[in-house]
Order: sequence, then C-alpha cells, then structure tokens
Amino acid sequence: MSSEEKIKTKPSLSLAALTSFLASFLIARAFTSFYPKVVWEISGFHIHHFWYGLIMLAVGGWLGISVEDERLSRVAAIFYGAGGGLIVDEIGLLLTLSAQAYWADFTYTFVIVFLAVVSMVALVSKYNKVIRAEVAHFLSSNGGLYFGVFLAAISVAFTLETDNPIIITVSSVLTFVAVIIILAYFVQKIRKRR
Repeated sequence: MSSEEKIKTKPSLSLAALTSFLASFLIARAFTSFYPKVVWEISGFHIHHFWYGLIMLAVGGWLGISVEDERLSRVAAIFYGAGGGLIVDEIGLLLTLSAQAYWADFTYTFVIVFLAVVSMVALVSKYNKVIRAEVAHFLSSNGGLYFGVFLAAISVAFTLETDNPIIITVSSVLTFVAVIIILAYFVQKIRKRR
C-alpha cells in the first residue's frame, strides 16, 4: 500500500474515533445526570469512569501502533475515541481534583461538544468523498462488528462502575447483546469462507 493510500484511510479512522468519542461522552454525561449517586467504591475509594477511559485509550493506542490490519485499526479507533470521551466527561474533576467540580460548570460540556461537532464537520467537509465511501463500506461489511465492540466496551465500563441492580442488569444485557453481535459477525465470516 502506497503512502497516499494509507493517508486516504486515516479520515475513516478519525471519524470512527471522533464519533466514538462523542457517543461515549454523551452516554457518560447522561448516565451521571440520571444516576448521580451511583458510584463504584472499593475500600472507600470512588472509582471514576475516567479510569476505564484511560484503559480504553491505552488499548486503542497499543492496537493502533502495533497492528497493520484494517479491521483492528478501526477497533483501535473506537476504543481510543470511547476512552477519550469517558476521560473528557470528568474534565472538571480532573482539573480541580474536586468531586463537586464535576457539576460546577456547564461550560465544560458545551465546549467539548462544540469542539467535537466542529471537528466532525471539518473532517466531513474536507474528506467528504472518502468518508462517504468508507462509511458505505463500513456499514455494508463490518458495521456490526464495530458497533458490537463499542457497545461491549461501554456496557462493561458501566457494569463495573456501579452496584445499582437496574444499571447492572441493563448493562449486562447490552454486553450480552454486543457479544452476540460480535459472534454473529465471525460466524458469518466463517460461513462465507466455506
């Protein structure tokens, strides 16, 4: 693959990471808005979801630099974006080291969503043809796999973060659905090879 062809695939990875970032940020913000008192504590320590974001960033980054495979590169972009969204959701906490800062200012939410939307618009306008072709290919061939990976990553993160039985049940069901989607993708690929 020439360097020009490699550069053409980057917008789809950027779009996957940015979309995953925005989705995980909005899901985390909605979760903490609807369930502000639901926390996971170990020995009196509140485990914030930015820790899951750091793990997802590390996994996505490692996959991104270690593997030369189109599918795994997209999975890496999804993990990277989802991890970034979980971290940025707690930017107030991270900047001030105060749990009260999480709710102190709506500006963080506005700025982050604004920047994400502007970035997506810039990418789409600059790489419109390439992105449309990539999205069409993505949806027709591997969309289920990527959706399943994203759903599993987010669901597991929220299952681990709480002791609320309703959230655990919903997240566990979503994790199960994600695993079925991923398995169905691989079963379909095996059947096509035969």
